[in-house]
Amino acid sequence: MRKMQVLSDTAQFDLCDYVNHQTSSRPNLPGIYYSTVSGGCQVPLFKILMTNKCINDCKYCVNHSKRNFTRMELSPEELTRVFLNYYQKKYVEGLFLSSGISGDIDTSMEKVVEVARLLRLEHGYSGYIHLKILPGSSKDLIKRAMGLANRVSVNIEAATPDGLAELSSTKDYQKDIMRRLKWIKNIHHKDPLYAPSGQTTQMIVGATDETDEDILNRVKWLYDKLDVKRSYFSAFKPLEDTPLQSREEPHHNRSNRLYQADALLNSYNFNLEELVFHENGLLDVEEDPKYSAARGMDIFPLEINQAPYRDLIRVPGIGTISARKIIAIRKKHQFTKLAELKKLGVAVNRAEPFIKLKGMYQTPLDMF
Repeated sequence: MRKMQVLSDTAQFDLCDYVNHQTSSRPNLPGIYYSTVSGGCQVPLFKILMTNKCINDCKYCVNHSKRNFTRMELSPEELTRVFLNYYQKKYVEGLFLSSGISGDIDTSMEKVVEVARLLRLEHGYSGYIHLKILPGSSKDLIKRAMGLANRVSVNIEAATPDGLAELSSTKDYQKDIMRRLKWIKNIHHKDPLYAPSGQTTQMIVGATDETDEDILNRVKWLYDKLDVKRSYFSAFKPLEDTPLQSREEPHHNRSNRLYQADALLNSYNFNLEELVFHENGLLDVEEDPKYSAARGMDIFPLEINQAPYRDLIRVPGIGTISARKIIAIRKKHQFTKLAELKKLGVAVNRAEPFIKLKGMYQTPLDMF
């Protein structure tokens, strides 16, 4: 149980949820974390590290190679046994597995893959598996992992090569990370049954001087060029006995604003040029980036009964689901009251300054 608690608590730094990042799991049931899926439902996952032993010297990381603390490791058989126990008791619905690098990279990655192999082939488990690909892993092991997992990911950590060089001397941005992301894309394109849910990545926010604009530029490139499905933003936290223990934490709203801006790029078809950054390259931590962007657009106020989908989703307070509902309903009758929009899930207090209903202007924009 001690191993489980330590390795599940250190796994908190690999994110599986963009809504509410858990910082620890229950002591009596270590390793249970929640992921929010489409529709807002939360799914319990068993999230753990194979080992917290690591040869990498990532300056922000709890598992930094020179940090003095208790190192532990689970065998593939031990981890498989614990997961199946949780799964059979219906405590969890899937596995999220990562690892430190204990000695050789491929030996460590082999152990991660072996857990998935045991579950799939020895025990007939057909549920959700997300495997973290260790930077520098061989192409053969990556393909094997993708053949067993629903989703894979490589933590990119930084938006630029210089940013990663600030954080680690043991990882090469282009060779160890970018090359692996490209391999994953190509393997999946050749056969979509390999990691059918695609790949994701994660960045550390605030550990270097990289700006939000730097981060979102990289995120947009990953979506466009490498078919990355989602990016997670882990707010830097100074940890005792690490090289960055004296660095200041980023503003508590910064990661949340990055998630909101990321959604605009990934789900709302916004261009990076439409987002509003301060002179220092940071988003406004006090205001939703969609609201900031909308105030500078010349398409408002928008006629709800006529606007195309691409414009409706640019209205603050209107999401992709409510925009589709609006289009479907207005084919039958026109909207005349804000209350009608509210019933569809529109946040009318936010949308009101940007819309018209049958030509009637709701609230002057210059009041906001």
